[in-house]
Amino acid sequence: MAKPLSQITFDFGFSDDDADKPVSPPKKQKPKKEKEQVVEIAKPIAQNAKSRRGRKSLKDKTAVDNVLNIPPDEELFEKQYYAIGHVAQMFGENQSLIRYWETEFDILDPRKNRKGDRFFRPVDIKNLVLIYDLLRRRKFTIEGAKEYLKKSKKAEAKFAAIQSLQNIKAFLLELKANL
Repeated sequence: MAKPLSQITFDFGFSDDDADKPVSPPKKQKPKKEKEQVVEIAKPIAQNAKSRRGRKSLKDKTAVDNVLNIPPDEELFEKQYYAIGHVAQMFGENQSLIRYWETEFDILDPRKNRKGDRFFRPVDIKNLVLIYDLLRRRKFTIEGAKEYLKKSKKAEAKFAAIQSLQNIKAFLLELKANL
């Protein structure tokens, strides 16, 4: 015949007294220590990471403010060619900007090997200094700098005179500081 069915009971930890109270789902507890550690690790990385790509901010530009790492003429003319990376480092600019200036200004003519690497002669570096001065210090536009270089044949001579006067001024200021 038929077997009597047995009743299965589940114990959920509630008593009959708790049946009248509303039941709220248990709160999920996140491990706080792990989250804090992730945030603490991520912050220093984000603060210390500076992008080397793209335009530099105006704060960075004014902080550096026309500081060129161009060696004196005696040292500059010791080598016949300088790689584009070294030249970009001298000017504190990106290599892409130096390549762009090369396409815009006819006075720049770096040598290229079969691979396409650019090698700048000391004369090209002197021309880059002139272009850098026009664009960065004197705030010419590219078109304005092109016109200035075309109209003014003596632009390089004027620039050389200005540079020598600035060197004399720096020497005299250093001498004054040492007195």
